[in-house]
Parts: sequence; structure tokens; C-alpha cells
Amino acid sequence: MSPEQTYDLLSEERQHESIPRFSYGFELHRRDFFKLLGGGIVVCACAGPLSAQESGLHRRNDEELPQNISAWLHIAEDGVVTVYTGKVEMGQNIRTSLTQQVAEELRAPIESIQLVMGDTALTPYDMGTFGSRTTPTMGPQLRKVSAVARESLIDLAAQRWHADRSSLIAENGKITDSHSKQSISYGELTKGQELVKLIGDDPALEPPTQWRIAGTSVPKVDGRAFVTGKHKYTSDLSLPGMLYGKVLRPSAFRANLKSLDTAEAEKVPGVKVVNDGNFVGVTAPDSATAAKALKAIRAEWTAPQQTSEATLFQDVRKPATTETDNPGGPPRFTTGSVEQGFSSVDKTLSQTYTISYIAHVPLEPRAAVAEWRDGKLTVWTGTQRPFAVRDELAQAFRIPTEKVRVMVPDTGSAYGGKHTGDAAVEAARLAKAVGKPVKLVWTREEEFTWAYFRPAGAIDVKSGVRKDGTVIAWQFDNYNSGPAGLRTPYTIANQHIEFHPSDPPLRQGSYRGLAAPANHFAREVHMDELAHLVSMDPLEFRMKNLTDPRARAVLEAAAKTFGWGQKSPAKQGFGIALGVEKGSYVATCVEMEIQDRDVQVKRVAESFECGAVVNPNGLRNQITGAIMMGLGGALFEAIHFDNGKILNPHLAEYRVPRFSDMPQIDVIVLDRKDLAPAGAGETPIMALAPAISNAIFAATGLRLRLLPMVPEGLPSKAASSG
Repeated sequence: MSPEQTYDLLSEERQHESIPRFSYGFELHRRDFFKLLGGGIVVCACAGPLSAQESGLHRRNDEELPQNISAWLHIAEDGVVTVYTGKVEMGQNIRTSLTQQVAEELRAPIESIQLVMGDTALTPYDMGTFGSRTTPTMGPQLRKVSAVARESLIDLAAQRWHADRSSLIAENGKITDSHSKQSISYGELTKGQELVKLIGDDPALEPPTQWRIAGTSVPKVDGRAFVTGKHKYTSDLSLPGMLYGKVLRPSAFRANLKSLDTAEAEKVPGVKVVNDGNFVGVTAPDSATAAKALKAIRAEWTAPQQTSEATLFQDVRKPATTETDNPGGPPRFTTGSVEQGFSSVDKTLSQTYTISYIAHVPLEPRAAVAEWRDGKLTVWTGTQRPFAVRDELAQAFRIPTEKVRVMVPDTGSAYGGKHTGDAAVEAARLAKAVGKPVKLVWTREEEFTWAYFRPAGAIDVKSGVRKDGTVIAWQFDNYNSGPAGLRTPYTIANQHIEFHPSDPPLRQGSYRGLAAPANHFAREVHMDELAHLVSMDPLEFRMKNLTDPRARAVLEAAAKTFGWGQKSPAKQGFGIALGVEKGSYVATCVEMEIQDRDVQVKRVAESFECGAVVNPNGLRNQITGAIMMGLGGALFEAIHFDNGKILNPHLAEYRVPRFSDMPQIDVIVLDRKDLAPAGAGETPIMALAPAISNAIFAATGLRLRLLPMVPEGLPSKAASSG
């Protein structure tokens, strides 16, 4: 990992840590798990020189950072292989792709492998499932451990048979002697034994060109359970004696409780009211009764005067009054001299691009089931960061982390929106008060109002270009959106790029790709504007300023499939954009159709390259899903607010993509088996919004520099100019 990538990873972790938490201040052991699994083999692999930052398993200074990778894999007597990872499954299909990589190196059938994911009592520490880090960090980690296990099994068989080790072959979950033809299954071989294996050097791994299981489109692990409804999400879980909880929400952001009357609520049979500072909640035998009791509570809140949407893009330009957690200050990159660059160009262009707040809208709202037993807390919840939520719970209840266990059932999406343990803390507080397990599931309105949002922002871009299309000077200032994807992939001699943090009016945090979609939008629309400024084709202009062969390759692939260069039909326009993020590359071509004020994305051709592909079908699904999601943020998604209150907290008022919005989608995957796999969870969304803006300009002559672009349709002048 390069120093720049390491900085980006740690900067991203700091952003996740900085998400505002609710200001609540309240007053299975692994060995036991192995008893359930039975005898077998445990493999530990020493990481050698791999640093915490490079592995993506960075820990804070107050936690011991292990120098090895231990207890990742267990082979039971019946041949079942249990693999442990702190990563979680949220619909991105990493359970399948990680299983494939274990099967590849262990030489075991996929159906014999089960993953234990996101359990703080059983899995090794992990920063969290974010930043497209699972494939480039956890994949190699599990491959190494599986390779160690394979070689250890061969050693055991050689000892058992007194055979020449070189004649033994590991394949399909068993060891076979190529000379005598005798064989033994992994389960038979490890019966009654536990082996700890430490290695100092990296084991030999199968190169992607030789993959037989990895690199193929195997069916989704447990896919049938998901489509038949057998799979249990957090909101489906039930414990004996469990109660249902609800929390009273303030009248506005930053509000404090002034007075409280719970008399009517306490009259409802089976209801208990819990009040601890600003926290007010109820428990009841069922969710309907809990909702009824909550509605009966009378509360008065006081809230300060707050900013509103009307002044948002002025407010985000105000410098932050709180210190940032970035050593050396917010990100700033300078190459050459922009002042000298501007003095030697033929034309300059200055524009501002704005980005509104949007919600994550996960399929599964926040949910948690909490249980206290013998002074220990166990919580089941859908989160991207089980260990961070464990710490959040320990801090909230002032107990040691070893007394908190967080388990993450496979979760119904997150999109960067589930880094915090909001529902977990609330369910745990109610469970502690009533002495019984409590389930708490947020309503859709709570999701829209009290979950954090993708940051809004304003981005100023000033550039200078020569008549031949060479960009000479580039000044890029991002206010509040964030530093992810800040750097330009284009070769420009003179650059000054800077992120300016501010004090946001709403609770904001991670979103798919963090700020990279916003920064890509501003950059790629601006590049399109420069191309038209010097009368060059937008693809030709980009290629002229690109030296990165991977970036050029995705642009060429998308353009070829799309048929770039053809003349668009009347009332239609073509747009193109490039994205580079998290070690992956994407290019998107879009065909837009304009009918009066209506805008329709008719066709999308997207090429994507993330090194060697572990599961081609899974990757195509990920790319298609990113395009679907990106339509909303590009065209119509926006949070509206006034004086600390959300004005559109329901799906009836918050427009998300519909089936009728879906275009024809052509996905082109560039499988680079000569490169290590990179992540694909975020980068596919990067180039869609700017490509749409550029296509609208091609169709109408109207340049849209705001997200969302057409929440109420195009202005009439745009339609008439189409």
C-alpha cells in the first residue's frame, strides 16, 4: 500500500469516528465456542512485516495490536470448515467472495465452508466493513491462512502414512497419495487434534491466472435463504421473554428536554417508561402497544435557533470552529504553481458545484436486540463496525469492552449509513431498565430524521487550458463534503487542491464513497466544460490529459460499447465521465432523453476495472446496483430542512429511484488477472452523476452544476432548447 493510500485509509477511519453520536451518557467466550465445534485443527498465520495500516486492521493505541493473524480457521471432525472474519455481509455478497477465496487455497468444496462474521466474541478485531477494503485486505488474509492450513494438512497426512510429502495432493477436502492412491478427508485427518501453526513468511498463493473457484460466478452462499425469507435479519430476531422498545424523539436537532409527563403512558398495561436525562423510552409486550404508549407521552423541548436549507451553501463555507482530527490539518495537495500556470494559459474557467444532503434509505432500518445477563451485555444489530459499536456500548454504560458482545446478522444494506450504534445503545438502555431482552426497530421516519446524512457541500473549481486542450492549471476547493476522491487522475502540471471543513447544520457522516461522488461530479463536469471551451470532443479531451493506462482503458472500453462518436438523435444527448477511487477505475457513458421538462436516462454503458475479479456475476450485480442507487442522488434525492427539522421524512416525500427510472445497462468488466484484486463497493457509482449532467448539456445546452439536478424536472428553457 502506498503512503497516499495509507493516508486515505486512516483519513477515512477518522471520518467514520467523527460521525456525531447521540449524547446518551448512561449510568460467548471463544473457547466455549470451540467446545461446540468439536476437535479439529486451528490455524494461526503470522503476518510478518504487514503493518496495521496496510492490513486494514488498524487498532487504536488503547488496544493491543496483535503481531499475528490467529485463530481464523477451524476444521471440525465432520469436515466443516469454520472461518472467522470481523467483516459483515450487507448485501454486497462478500460472504460468497470470501468463501471462494478460502475454498481456492484450502482446496475444499465451497459447501463445506461456513463463515462466522462480525461477532466481537469470536472474530479477530477489524476496523469495519467500509472503504472497499474487504477484497484487497480480508481476501488475501484468508487466502494466506487457508494456504497455511492446506500445507499443515499435507504435513499431518505425511506423518500419518510415513509418506513422501511431495507425493501428497490436497484437493476437494481430502489429501490423496498420488502413488498409493489412498486418501483421507480433512475431517478424518484432524479428528481429536488441535494444531496451532505459526509461519514467518508469506505462503505461496495461487495466482489469479490459475484460479479455479475464485474468479468464477458461483451462486450466492445462502442465496436460497434470502429469496425464500428463511434468513433472519435483526428485525426478525426474537428471544424468550423479549419486550419491544420505542424511543421518544426530540422536536428538533440539538433540542433538550424541558418537561415530561408520562402519566398516561404508564397507564397502558405492560408498559414501562424509562427516563434518563434526554433519553425517554418505553417498553411493552408488543410493538403496537409500545407505539401507543409513546404517543401518550407529553414532552416539551427547547432548541436553539438553527440554520435552514435556504442558506446551506453559504453556511458550509464558514470555517469549522472545532478542531479536526487530521494531523497537519485538513488535506491539501499542491504540485507546481497554479499562479504561474494561469499566467501561461489561453483560457480560464471558474465554476461552483453544489451538493445537497441526501439520506441512505437502507432496505432494513436500524434495529437491535439487547440482553443483559450476569453483568454482561449482548447485542444483535446491523452495523458496519461491530467492534466500534462494542466500544460505543462500553462507553455509554461505563463497563469494560470484554463485557460487551456485538453480533451482526447479515444486514439489509447500509451504504455507509450504519457506522454508529444508535439503535444498539437505545435497546441496551431499555433492556437494562426492565431486566429483560428488548428489541428496538427504527421506523422509516426515524431513519430519515435521526440517521446521519451524506454531507452537503460547495466545490469551487478554477482551471486554465491551452488551445490544444492541455490543462495547465487546476485549483479545486471542497467545502464540507469531504476529502475522499479529492485528487485528480489527470496529468496537470500545476495544481492546488484543498478540503475546507465546516460546522455542518445537520448530522452528517459516511455515504457510499464518502465525498468521492461529490468530488467526481465537480471534476468531471468541469472537464466536460473545458472540452467544450476549446471545442474538443469530451472523450478526446480526457484522453489528451490522461497518462494512466488503466484510466484510458476503461474510457476506451465504455466508449466502444456505447458507440461514442455517433450523433445523438433529436431531444437526446450523450455524456461521458471517468472515475478513479479505492484502486479501481470506472468510465460511464450515458444517453439522456428530454421530453418537455421530463428527463429520462435511457441507456448506461459502464466499464469497470478492479484488478483480478473474484466473482464476475457478483461484481456485475454490484455495478448495476451502484448505477441504480446513483440515479437518485444525481436526479432527485435531497433532504429538505428548516431550523433543525427535517421536512420530508417519508418515502412519499423523498423521491428514490423506481422501476420506471431504470435505463438499459451495459456492464463491461475488465478482468486484470495480472493485478491484485481491489474493492468494488464504491467506485462504480462515481462517474454516473457527471455523465448524466454532461448528457443533459449535450441535449439541451443547459449546464447543471448541482446535485440533485432535476428534482422538479428541467426548467422550461432547457426543454425548449433541446
